[in-house]
Amino acid sequence: QVPLVESGGGLVQAGGSLRLSCAASGRTFSTYAMGWFRQAPGKEREFVAGITGSGMSTYYADSVKGRFTISRDNGKNTVYLQMNSLKPEDTAVYYCAVRNGVGVRRTPDEYNYWGQGSRVTVSS
Repeated sequence: QVPLVESGGGLVQAGGSLRLSCAASGRTFSTYAMGWFRQAPGKEREFVAGITGSGMSTYYADSVKGRFTISRDNGKNTVYLQMNSLKPEDTAVYYCAVRNGVGVRRTPDEYNYWGQGSRVTVSS
């Protein structure tokens, strides 16, 4: 078991910003792909953003392109999700995840470790 601790969620008005952090303890994940997923009540968990093990390539869901930015700091064993221009439809529980591989995948089943979830609520 590899703990992933998320922080930074909360309540924000539409148009505002939040930054989520996900810190891994124990074994380093510097060579592994990491991603962010979100899940709203009654909906499937969906891909939001991913970053390769090298940190050189990033991928985003169409719904968040131009608004969200994923980054990683391997020295801190941490991945971030900067969320700008938030919309009510971004409201969900956000999960960070680590995959045992260098490449990003867009399906939750491809990932091996998960954070506890961080709730983001965007008001109208």
